Amino acid sequence: MRVSRSDLAAGLRDVVPLVLSELPFGVVIGAAAVEAGVPAAAAVGMSISIYTGAAQLAIFDLLGRDAPLAVVAVTALVINLRYLMYSASLAQYLRDLPRRTRWSFGYLLTDPVYALTIGEFADRGSARAAWYYVGAAVPMWFAYQGGTVLGILVGTSLPPELNVGFATPLLFLALLVPTLEDRPSLAAAVGGGAVAVGGAGLPLELGLVVGSLAGVGAGLLAERGWA
Repeated sequence: MRVSRSDLAAGLRDVVPLVLSELPFGVVIGAAAVEAGVPAAAAVGMSISIYTGAAQLAIFDLLGRDAPLAVVAVTALVINLRYLMYSASLAQYLRDLPRRTRWSFGYLLTDPVYALTIGEFADRGSARAAWYYVGAAVPMWFAYQGGTVLGILVGTSLPPELNVGFATPLLFLALLVPTLEDRPSLAAAVGGGAVAVGGAGLPLELGLVVGSLAGVGAGLLAERGWA
């Protein structure tokens, strides 16, 4: 795949605001690991191998409460089910890429990376958008891992009133608002958001999964004129 430097540079440029919010999110993850009594090496290894903040926060919380490992594993799996939907929507653009590249893209896929890049695949075409994806996804990975290490080192010593986790919801709001361009997207955002908030107390973080499915359903209904 021939390198497209302009698209790579565009991805690097556009991801800068997200990197600035991903770093404090990594700090939250690292601090949560320390509070749960997870050894530093294990916490870093989990961030590298799992690389998904929502699942890691749930894992650390369950480990801190001495939950059975089977429950921990099932919880992480359920929380990450949303990546099946992300992957399905990206598959049509990536099918011609080598398998090793597709696996690498899957590993680097996160919520903000998906939200930032999905529109670029439609606008730029698969080959060019792939390099845009690389430019956006790789810095996010380094920011997350760096934030995790920083959180392990100093996260628990940060004053509670600092609340570095505030950057995460702001990040998703910044990504969401520009995508609300028509009735289906608005229905998906409102429907999915309402169900996710209402289901926040469900076990195994099922509110997130149910909210995602509800958003997809609401968008489809609105697109077909049924809502």
